[in-house]
Amino acid sequence: MRNIKLVIEYDGKDFNGWQKQPNKLNIQGTIEKAIEVVTKEPVELMASGRTDAGVHAFRSGS
Repeated sequence: MRNIKLVIEYDGKDFNGWQKQPNKLNIQGTIEKAIEVVTKEPVELMASGRTDAGVHAFRSGS
């Protein structure tokens, strides 16, 4: 197992928040699926924060 730090930004207008929810489009599930396609391994993301439905995440600073 390996740990990888990701710093992401996203437009959340089409999503139902960060956290995985059954039958709803969410940021966590979408990113996990994309990583699995690239790595061919199942992944589970752990976030240091989360957002509500329709909210955007922007990282400021360096």
